Amino acid sequence: MSSASTKSSTLPDSPPSEGGVHISPTTGFRAMLADLTKMRLNLLVLVTTAVGYALGRVGMPGFDWSRLGLTLLGTGLAAASAAILNQVLERTRDAQMHRTRDRPIASGRLSRSLAFIGGVVAGYAGFAVLTSTVDLLAGGLAVANILIYVVIYTPMKPMSSINTLLGAICGAIPPMIGWAAATGGLEAGAWLIGALLFVWQLPHFFALAWLYREDYRRGGHKMLPVLDASGRITGQVMVTTAALLVPVGLLATMFGVVGWWSAIGSVILGIWFTLRCVRFWRDPSDETARSAFLASLAYLPIILGVMVVDRGPVSAEAWLRGGRPAAVAESATLVPPQDSLEDDKP
Repeated sequence: MSSASTKSSTLPDSPPSEGGVHISPTTGFRAMLADLTKMRLNLLVLVTTAVGYALGRVGMPGFDWSRLGLTLLGTGLAAASAAILNQVLERTRDAQMHRTRDRPIASGRLSRSLAFIGGVVAGYAGFAVLTSTVDLLAGGLAVANILIYVVIYTPMKPMSSINTLLGAICGAIPPMIGWAAATGGLEAGAWLIGALLFVWQLPHFFALAWLYREDYRRGGHKMLPVLDASGRITGQVMVTTAALLVPVGLLATMFGVVGWWSAIGSVILGIWFTLRCVRFWRDPSDETARSAFLASLAYLPIILGVMVVDRGPVSAEAWLRGGRPAAVAESATLVPPQDSLEDDKP
């Protein structure tokens, strides 16, 4: 065992300092805060929120960048709250896993009570920002996401493999928050973007969980790859869910969220991702799981980027089918989406 591993294994038993926080000489406060709030993971939350906002804003006067900024601020605080409270509850299990035992709470660098207070304050601040400056619906979705993640998903992880489905719901809500902030409602487009994120997370996470299956077993988490030693069921689920990305993407075009380029991209990228998952299904191994996982990382930013560039309905019928206002149906199909209105006066 390396010296780093030895140090990590002793950290969970070390009590925090008198003030509730102990910053190790090799770990600064900013790094500890990034780990505590799962900053890298929650960056994806902010990106999908912004995508939901951009897609929902089509056909509306102006882009309203300040509204987007406040939406991202409130959503980011809510996501940080969920991450902190999750680690408060999972201190013991995190300390048993090699991948998570150096987290601030699991390692003993931050007390659970102080972290709990910080998590509650962040959640309240996110809700306050969204409801007071953006929209009550967006704030309600953010609170619902925190509750699902902390109260339902986290306790379910050592109980049943269904926890992954519950976790995927949490990943599907951020773009819906963005859409709600843009339109004030949850039209068909919001549910379709949420569905895309929900479905994508399943093959993405199962590939990752296969790579870390021993670590999840060590932490007592009942993930599908932990229970499915052969990997055959995991592979079947990955192939099925990856293939579902194709019809979900096509529905986004049918319901006036995006155009034909997005439909083409959904088919090509969806088939490519599915084939990567088929490789794992036929030969479950770390190599094929890593290939599927990397494919999932490539799929999401590309398809979301295409959707943002190609946002807008292909026809007035598609726009109305998506539940959008009839008054702007014609202009939404004839005028490309703009980030701001131009003054027509000479």
